[in-house]
Amino acid sequence: MATLKDVAKKAGVSSAAASRILNNDASLSVPPETRQKVLDAAKALNYQKKQKNAVRSAYTMGILQWFSSLQELEDSYYLSIRQGIEDFCLANCLNVVRTFKSDLNCMESLSLVDGLICIGKFTADEIARFKEISDSLLLIDMASPDPETSSITLDFEQAVSDALEYLFRLGHRKIAYLGGLEYLADGSLFPDSRKRAFLSFCESRGITSLPYIREEQFSSESGYRMMTELLESGNVPSAVFAASDPIALGALNAAKEQGFKVPGDISFIGFDDISLCRMASPPLTTVHAPAYEMGRYGAGIVYHLLKAPSDTGLQIKMPCHLALRDSCREKKK
Repeated sequence: MATLKDVAKKAGVSSAAASRILNNDASLSVPPETRQKVLDAAKALNYQKKQKNAVRSAYTMGILQWFSSLQELEDSYYLSIRQGIEDFCLANCLNVVRTFKSDLNCMESLSLVDGLICIGKFTADEIARFKEISDSLLLIDMASPDPETSSITLDFEQAVSDALEYLFRLGHRKIAYLGGLEYLADGSLFPDSRKRAFLSFCESRGITSLPYIREEQFSSESGYRMMTELLESGNVPSAVFAASDPIALGALNAAKEQGFKVPGDISFIGFDDISLCRMASPPLTTVHAPAYEMGRYGAGIVYHLLKAPSDTGLQIKMPCHLALRDSCREKKK
């Protein structure tokens, strides 16, 4: 039988770190990649934690990710959500069936799960199919369209308002918005609450916003392209709010390549607080999104629904907070 020491050795971490990760220690700060290595090692070695007076659960939790596995690796926001779910399941002896929407026969692989967590954006028809699989259903990163289905989302409105208020207090009035466009399976555009909050803030403060808005994809490549196009158009902002950290990091590099100083000439704020933000030059100020906690709480809700079914869903908005670093500065007079 595999021991904790075996798991730690396979994952390349200390036994103490492996123990804290496997016991869902929220105070431990490690990169998502390290956490995943420990979970993968435990699974590969069939490691079982010692349970005191516990009965092993027969429940199986399904996880459906709307991103592909490659996209998930490129955007650790969704990876962190899934890791929160899997850590809860490991701590509570729940079996896990994980699949991606892009996988072949992904729905068939979920046919025998007891509870189901769907991460991402889905159409009403897709959600109806999910409910046929399990009544213990929860959506993460998308508000539920009906009162019977539970969901967890971020409080985008307050988060964007806090970020823009911070820039406003620093004297910035030419604030750019760099966002991403997300389309559902039926081809319809999913409305982004961050853009809506941005426009609302600008209108309330009398800030001209239209020349400084660009939207493409949630990637660093798109951030680079959007910032380059914005600078070449002559509409040079004094600050940039990006709807994701990858967008912000790509845009920051584009600005620096064109000779702008960050934050001397242009300040930047991202959204998500992925680990790369701390290693950027300068370290990126961003909105911290509690992605891992969304996954952990979501798994807890579905676990409760399995034991105590309810026809009334929970609609939860989780707060975010600003992680202040070195990419913002008071606007030059």
